[in-house]
Amino acid sequence: MINTIQPTKIGAWAKAVLRPATEFGPLPLSILSGAVPSGLRGSLYRNGPALLERGGQRVGHWFDGDGGILGLHFTTAGATGVYRYVQTAAYRAETQVGTFKHSGYGMLPPGHWWERFNKGLKNAANTSVLALPDKLLALWEGGLPHALTLDRLETLGLDDLNGLDGAAYSAHPKRDPQTGDIFNFGVSFGRNGTLNLYRSDASGKVKQHGKIPLQGLPLIHDWVLAGQYLIFCVPPVRLKALPLLAKLKSYSDALTWQPEKGTEIIVVDRTTLEVVSRTQAEPWYQWHFGNGSELADGTVAFNFVRYPDFQTNQFLKEVATGQTQTLAKGTLWQLRLEPKAGIVLALEEVVNRSCEFPTVQPRSVGQPSRYTYLSIHRQDVELQRELFGAIARFDYQTATLTEADFGANCYPSEPIYAPDADDVDRGWVLTVVYDANVDRSEAWIFDSDRLDDEPICRLALPETVPPGFHGTWRGKA
Repeated sequence: MINTIQPTKIGAWAKAVLRPATEFGPLPLSILSGAVPSGLRGSLYRNGPALLERGGQRVGHWFDGDGGILGLHFTTAGATGVYRYVQTAAYRAETQVGTFKHSGYGMLPPGHWWERFNKGLKNAANTSVLALPDKLLALWEGGLPHALTLDRLETLGLDDLNGLDGAAYSAHPKRDPQTGDIFNFGVSFGRNGTLNLYRSDASGKVKQHGKIPLQGLPLIHDWVLAGQYLIFCVPPVRLKALPLLAKLKSYSDALTWQPEKGTEIIVVDRTTLEVVSRTQAEPWYQWHFGNGSELADGTVAFNFVRYPDFQTNQFLKEVATGQTQTLAKGTLWQLRLEPKAGIVLALEEVVNRSCEFPTVQPRSVGQPSRYTYLSIHRQDVELQRELFGAIARFDYQTATLTEADFGANCYPSEPIYAPDADDVDRGWVLTVVYDANVDRSEAWIFDSDRLDDEPICRLALPETVPPGFHGTWRGKA
């Protein structure tokens, strides 16, 4: 049963989501309160859907909006900001004619049924970013990444990283903080799916490629690095290919929830990119993992935001309308696994609050980590049908949740940890906030150890930046 209520009004966040974003910069940012910490040196990059309507037609899903990249640069001279659309081929073509021309995650291409076969899938470049030494990648899991310049965010074009050979590259790469290696995956579809695995060097060039056959055509969005292992949880969501191939349903509408299949856990050796174990667990759905690590006894543990079913996809579809009805509560869970035998040893909820976008500090990726940073809903249960109104830090050692509540009609993005350039034991948490009370976007900087205090600094952005998905921090070179 779908758990819904009738909407009584358009969400306060809707203006920022539905209104086409305006490019700006590079421009200096004005300080609204506090001061930029002296040790905050580097760049914050964020990605998300920036254009959800053309020619009076709205996209079918929030995932269909054209990507827009925000860059916030912090130097000794001050803070500057720049915002640019990713100039994909589809974005340029549709801008020229003023209407949609392509299919997307949640929409079919326009025109009669027989005309749709000549119109391809749009690479929206709207999900995440990966900062490399000489370029920024705008990531979208259904195709190749787009490369942009690091400073002005000018689009350079599609990039196959010297080894993707046209295959999809997901929006969730993981960078090993000890070796600099970058691991990622992409799913290709045939009669069944194939999980393509990639290991790249620190420059992003693909050095190793693995392939793992999948059962059916599943939806895999994220994964987790845990010491020596790459771990994938394949939820029981399957694509019905026939209506998709016949152009009768969009990709999103062709996905079905099949809980009887359970969740498959695939453990991969990071050195060989070969399967160590495959096992079945109870059914759940997850978009995102926080972090994982090997424990002293040889087991692995990792955390993720767990949903009881796939209703989260319906909620995200509704975001593109400005009115969200569906209640899709995800909470933070931790799983402990014997990796070689594929035995689930423990599976427990650790934060019973509606949350998403779990992140950790960069040096902890794949290693034991005490803290997870989260986007979280405010306490009112009806606000769980809204966008997130708070960020938080969960401490696994003390089992405490420290929360920064932004107040009514304020919507922070995924929290990103930025290490201090001068003190390795200190860090900052950055988030981009849409304040619907004054219709303005701001960048807020918190001391990572004091999220429940006032922000260290608030910066005004020149234009409204739509709430989006994922970001990254690139420290000073």
